[in-house]
Amino acid sequence: MRPRNIALLGATGLIAGAVLLWAFAPAPLLVETASVTRGTFVQTLDEDGITRVRERYLITAPVSGTLLRPAVEAGDEVKRDEVLATIIPNTPELLDPRTRAELIARREAADARLARARALVRQAEAASRQATLDVKRLDELADKGYASATQREQAALAVDLRGRDLEAARFEADAAFHDVEQSRAAVGRLNEARRDSADAASAWRIRAPVAGRVLTVVQESGGPVGVGGTLLEIGDVSGLEAVIDVLSSDATRIRLGASAELAVGDGVSLQGRVRRIEPAARTKVSALGVEEQRVNVIVDLVQSPPPSHVGDGYRVEARIETAHVESAIRVPTSALFRDGSSWAVFVVRDGRAAKNRIEVGLRNGELAIVEKGLAAGDIVVIYPSDVLEDGRRVRV
Repeated sequence: MRPRNIALLGATGLIAGAVLLWAFAPAPLLVETASVTRGTFVQTLDEDGITRVRERYLITAPVSGTLLRPAVEAGDEVKRDEVLATIIPNTPELLDPRTRAELIARREAADARLARARALVRQAEAASRQATLDVKRLDELADKGYASATQREQAALAVDLRGRDLEAARFEADAAFHDVEQSRAAVGRLNEARRDSADAASAWRIRAPVAGRVLTVVQESGGPVGVGGTLLEIGDVSGLEAVIDVLSSDATRIRLGASAELAVGDGVSLQGRVRRIEPAARTKVSALGVEEQRVNVIVDLVQSPPPSHVGDGYRVEARIETAHVESAIRVPTSALFRDGSSWAVFVVRDGRAAKNRIEVGLRNGELAIVEKGLAAGDIVVIYPSDVLEDGRRVRV
């Protein structure tokens, strides 16, 4: 056989072998991919909570008697010292020695609360002044390069928190002063009633201790009330906060001043900051019957005042930031799978899937930080199936 024929026969055999190999080789597996990126990574804790008025005032009856129908309804705006309700005192009870002793005790307790509230105001004023001085001092150090931006942010946050504490202390002092006035007026009315029993039947007007909005009216109709009976609640709805119920194990990852996003409803999202993590947890039984230790996290709304259609007791879905990393290598969590005791991903290179073991750091519901094993720009397979193997041909 001629050499030329031999060469043609060999070439034909090679082509036929290649065709057979291609025909019987596994078809490329269709996969979905995503890119490994570099950017900001945020880890959040997602829990439910409710909004509430930061400072609310419970209006109670200072004397026993007959309550006339309240002149206000839930949602009404009221001014300080505005008449909220009227009580016709019971004459025999006003003249009763036991009632006199109770009213005097209430007056003394109110005096003590007022003294404590004023002391807290002075303490809050001092803390606010100190926080302001700290900010000025850090600004001077930062201009010279001796203080970081993080320290300045923390100092500015401290000024805001101390200002809110001062606002709450002043509100408490106003409410305590109103209690003192009410209790002293009750004792004065008692003394007048002892001199002239006819005065006991005169109307007793309950006035608003602070300006705000009526939240609830407990007793909407007229009728008998006793001393200390709850009549209504008022508060300033422009000062809302959110109470988020979280697991105590998760609360350890939350830091004061952390940012939070509060979803109130479709298209309504509010921004807030963590002001307080309550020190005491409580036992709560979950829907599955498991006992859990839960703790309240208090979030202040950054937007003030809040939208008019958001009020007290509204349900919110909170996303509290627990970690923030700049310039992190990020991979979708849907690309991760376990390979023994390690994490791994399939990287697409030259049309084939290559299994890579990686080291994973922080994770959230969508992304994970890659400590080692990947670089920005790598293409990884997301939602890898069980049939995908190392070296398998793939088609994106």
